[in-house]
Amino acid sequence: MRRIKKLLAFLPVVVAVAVVIVLLRTRTRPAAGPADEAVRSLRVLDAPVVAFRPRAMGYGLAEPTRVWQAVAEVRGTVVKVHPQLKAGALVRAETVLLEIDRADYELAAARLRASMAETGAKIDELDAEERSRQAAREIERRSLDLARKSLERTRELGAAKIVPADQVDREERDVLRQEQAIQQHESALALIPSRRQALEAGLAVLQADLDQATVNVGRTVIRAPFDCRLGTVNIARGQFLTAGQPLFEAHGTEAVEVEARFRPEQMRNLLAPEKRRSFQPGMTMEGLQELFELEVNIRLRSGAWEATWPARFDRIRETVDPRTRAINVVAVVENPYEQIIPGVRPALMRGMVCEVLLQAPPRPGTVVLPRAAVRDNRVFLVDADGRLRSATVALALAQDDFVVVETGLQGGERVVMSDPTPAIEGMRIQAFADRDAQRRLVDQAEGRENPP
Repeated sequence: MRRIKKLLAFLPVVVAVAVVIVLLRTRTRPAAGPADEAVRSLRVLDAPVVAFRPRAMGYGLAEPTRVWQAVAEVRGTVVKVHPQLKAGALVRAETVLLEIDRADYELAAARLRASMAETGAKIDELDAEERSRQAAREIERRSLDLARKSLERTRELGAAKIVPADQVDREERDVLRQEQAIQQHESALALIPSRRQALEAGLAVLQADLDQATVNVGRTVIRAPFDCRLGTVNIARGQFLTAGQPLFEAHGTEAVEVEARFRPEQMRNLLAPEKRRSFQPGMTMEGLQELFELEVNIRLRSGAWEATWPARFDRIRETVDPRTRAINVVAVVENPYEQIIPGVRPALMRGMVCEVLLQAPPRPGTVVLPRAAVRDNRVFLVDADGRLRSATVALALAQDDFVVVETGLQGGERVVMSDPTPAIEGMRIQAFADRDAQRRLVDQAEGRENPP
């Protein structure tokens, strides 16, 4: 009985093993088919051929082209102040901004005029004296001639013993006295030119002092030298000013300049290859302006709002930053206050941090690609059979989010934008054209979309 029970316990196991053996021997295998090929889904775009516009972006502070520091040139009390002599006020050229008490300078000018009149009278008196002495000299010369004739007659009579010898001596003394009188007139006339020169020199000094006094009178009135916007004002009516004391600052409104920094390669990229060969050392600023042919815009950003001013390429500064090797380019906005649009474009004022965008003329027939599509000068393409291929490209330059292809692509190739890693040459690709990315690329390359 015990053996029968043990056998009955193993019976289910034996039955199960037997069933498995029967199933394995009688099973039907599935029919073998061809293995499925793996397919990768990647974003692509058609390599566009565009009219590429090279551009460079720099940053700088807005500064007026003319800044006038008003300084008192004469001392005195402020007697009149223009009501608009306040920081931030806009004033026109030749507006009288303040006046200093001129009484002392007018009195000094009056004293000088009186002294000049006195000196002029002395010169006139000297002229009269010269004429008088010349007339007296002529009379004395005539008298001398008569005296000499009388002396000759007397000498003849003395030789004939008709007149005494002392009479001859008296006649000779008369001749000597006449010669002495003429000599005195000659000496006096010889001194007149030097006396006149001294008086005229004194008169010139007085005239110079009068001119200075007249200038000082004019300096008591301070006018705006050009259309300007006033800065800090440090004066008030009744205040006593000393010569050289700073009064206020005025910023010209006719033009504002922004000096921005650019890397040398940025400026190089703005020049077409044929124009680079035209560059010569020692070119004038006008020659550089013609060579670059830049369209310049100044832009101010504040959050989502921005304002733009058209500008002109004015000059390149004379020095290079020793640390960054950056080149400083100056762009000028003409008449910024006439370009104000309330709520849209404010006044371009001193101290604003601005972007300076330089754009060169278009270069048609240029192939461009997104930066992300180029990896170690290689790009991945999708051929006509939908398979992955690679190509080597040479890049001319990089700008914003794209690069300019110099050689390696003709344009129109389907270029992979997604990361194809692992990239297997010839693998099957399901391409999805990214039209938005292609449109943004073309807009940026042709200068219709400004980079952030």
